[in-house]
Amino acid sequence: MRFADKLFLVMTALLTVMFAVFGTWMLSSDFSQLLNKEIEQGNNDSRTFLFLFEMGYQSTEEYGEDYAISRTLNSIAGSVERDGRHMFVIREDGTRFYGGEYLENMGFMEEVEGLIANLETSDDADGSIRNMGIRQIEGSYYMFAITKSGVSDNDVYLGMCRELTDTYSARGNLLSRYRIALLCLLSAGGVSIYFLSRYITRPIRSLGRLASRIADGDYTLRSQNKSGDEIGALARDFNRMADRLVEEMQVKILEAKQKEDFTAAFAHELKTPLTSIIGYADMLNSLELSEEERHDAYFYIYSQGKRLESLSHKLLELVSMDKNPLTFRPIPTRELEQNLRITMRPIWKQRGVRGKVELEKAVIQGDSELLLSLLYNLMDNAVKALDKGEQSFMLMKGTCLKGFYEIKVVDNGRGIPAEEISRITEAFYMVDKSRSRKEGGAGIGMALCQKIIQLHNGTMVVDSRLGEGTVIKVTFPRRYTA
Repeated sequence: MRFADKLFLVMTALLTVMFAVFGTWMLSSDFSQLLNKEIEQGNNDSRTFLFLFEMGYQSTEEYGEDYAISRTLNSIAGSVERDGRHMFVIREDGTRFYGGEYLENMGFMEEVEGLIANLETSDDADGSIRNMGIRQIEGSYYMFAITKSGVSDNDVYLGMCRELTDTYSARGNLLSRYRIALLCLLSAGGVSIYFLSRYITRPIRSLGRLASRIADGDYTLRSQNKSGDEIGALARDFNRMADRLVEEMQVKILEAKQKEDFTAAFAHELKTPLTSIIGYADMLNSLELSEEERHDAYFYIYSQGKRLESLSHKLLELVSMDKNPLTFRPIPTRELEQNLRITMRPIWKQRGVRGKVELEKAVIQGDSELLLSLLYNLMDNAVKALDKGEQSFMLMKGTCLKGFYEIKVVDNGRGIPAEEISRITEAFYMVDKSRSRKEGGAGIGMALCQKIIQLHNGTMVVDSRLGEGTVIKVTFPRRYTA
């Protein structure tokens, strides 16, 4: 069942219950007030009847009990029996002084006898004994009020009867009219709720259609709902979700392409040394070579074998680096500086370039072997980017910043094209492939650098201009000071 239909049914049911309960309560309350007025009026009439009877009886009791009762009833009948009221008088022994014929004709004797049998002392100040009841007899309603008078030697029961059928009929008519009004109201309200539920859920249906179209491949679609309510918030969250999904999908596509490129590059890196090894091995096996030629063949086989060994070691290091537990310790930058100078001096001399390492005195947290590998790779790449000559230089400079330690590697070498900078940390990616392979590189060094920086919670920023040089800034958190 659709949400709009559920909303329609729930609201209609709620409206029905609310109006039914409220209308029933209101009609019942009005009828109770009206009935209470009738009962109060019946009590007042009963008290008036008792008062007139006792006053008339006392004024004529000297002529005898029966005469006094008959004379009194005849004199007050006109005052009591008005507006549809009927009175009846019954003595304790069952003698009916007045109204007996009316009671017999209406079939009220059984009801009257029951009320007389259950007479109780009232709460009135006169302490009279009274009973009152409303009975439904043959589809009509009657109110009976009976009072016991003790002015004569024998108890006399004074009763009054009044028909309340019109009052109950009025209630029935009101209920019938209310049912009709309720039906009309629910019909009009139901139609209004139906269209209102469709209007309210329209943005939700729109989001549903939008989600379906996005699922079908149209990833550029977004919700245009700008309202400030919950549905507008849902639409904005939906748009963020769609943006995030597109980003994740693009990342997955890029990762798939990188894996494909990695496989192709890895196969290519293996092909070259393996071809050389196979070719020179075949020469040694099938041709008569001079001593010098055999020596060259052995050297090529050995050098290409070492290249494969180096490649395998770097790949293993790249794959297993974040799986092995690292032990971080405080490392003085002077220790790093000394190691790098010792390692790089022969290389600078061999390449005929100027180089300098200057790390400001500090203590950083990390793995010393990994940090040395990182810094050596950065400096080695900088040296490879330089041409021989006194104008070629490279500099590594460390600086203490607030809460961080920054290491900057600067060279005035060939530089990196702007469109290539974002890819230099991909495995096997090389800006100048022919030159890198000639110098023994496989394009894994920067990938290792990126991994080491991530393991140390650091960041790397590369700024390079083609033909002018490159600046690489690596920043680490610094928790210790010298």
